[in-house]
Amino acid sequence: MERNVGTIDRIVRLVVAILFIVANVAGWVTGLAGLVLAVLAGMLLSSVASGHCPLYVMLGIKKTI
Repeated sequence: MERNVGTIDRIVRLVVAILFIVANVAGWVTGLAGLVLAVLAGMLLSSVASGHCPLYVMLGIKKTI
């Protein structure tokens, strides 16, 4: 897989994922919304770790700066 996520984008994704996880653990968001945030946090962390975003591929976006 070719990297298509830049450094700033990865940092922003990491911060958002951490916020989603904190919201779940703290109990601020529960039920279906909590589950959705947990899944989104996992997806964001996956793209942070790999540097690849499948949605960017579909949209033709490449931000590797």
